[in-house]
Amino acid sequence: MDNRPIGFLDSGVGGLTVARELMRQLPHEEIIYIGDSARAPYGPRPAEQIREYTWELVNFLLTKDVKMIVVACNTATAVAWEEIKDSLSIPVLGVILPGSSAAIKSTTKGHIGIIGTPMTIASNIYEQKIKALAPQMEVLSLSCPKFAPLVESNEMNSSVAKKVVYESLAPLVGKVDTLVLGCTHYPLLRPIIQNVMGPQVKLIDSGAECIRDVSVLLNYFQLNRSREVSTVKHRFYTTANPGSFKAIADQWFDQKIEVEHVDLSQLDNQIEME
Repeated sequence: MDNRPIGFLDSGVGGLTVARELMRQLPHEEIIYIGDSARAPYGPRPAEQIREYTWELVNFLLTKDVKMIVVACNTATAVAWEEIKDSLSIPVLGVILPGSSAAIKSTTKGHIGIIGTPMTIASNIYEQKIKALAPQMEVLSLSCPKFAPLVESNEMNSSVAKKVVYESLAPLVGKVDTLVLGCTHYPLLRPIIQNVMGPQVKLIDSGAECIRDVSVLLNYFQLNRSREVSTVKHRFYTTANPGSFKAIADQWFDQKIEVEHVDLSQLDNQIEME
């Protein structure tokens, strides 16, 4: 048994979709979440900058004595997950491999679409992972740079969001039977995405798939939280305005949560990168 919390990091509010899935599947586990909304989105940024920012989030979580880290951001996973995983003594999970595996299981015709941030799509990591597991798959990738900003500004249900999603996804409509939401912000736009793609297209939430792996690793490393500990207190932090973050989080979790602002530049506990 290990009663320490599980750390989640994301460029902003997108990783809340992954945290919600953990709360659903593993309600006795405790969450420490850090969202870097002040510098979101990560997708258009250079890889070295994304790597630097991701390490800052990791270092913050390590000061909270987490037992595992979930990189709940596809862009950060694409750029920095391997390095972070190899550098830390605790388990570190990304969202890309679970999403890739789920897409392969889901597709009936072998036509898989990937939507993500510019960096995730440019890295070609989803196609690489999918082809490594199932070379016969046809993969179509599409960058959707306007989606994450829509979510960060809490415009998921606006007419602007509907127009942007409709126009952005047009190249994929009718060409895939499975679509990977390759950014953890995108499930917040899921109803619109499903409407545009059509009911016959299966949407894969890479973050939600990741939580199944979290459960497996908790069991394997015997890190499960004791069920005798009755109080579970999730803690959420943001580098931006806590009010904006809280408005989205309250809506997504359908309950009131507490959000604290954190200044990463004040973090003294730096972990030496290998």
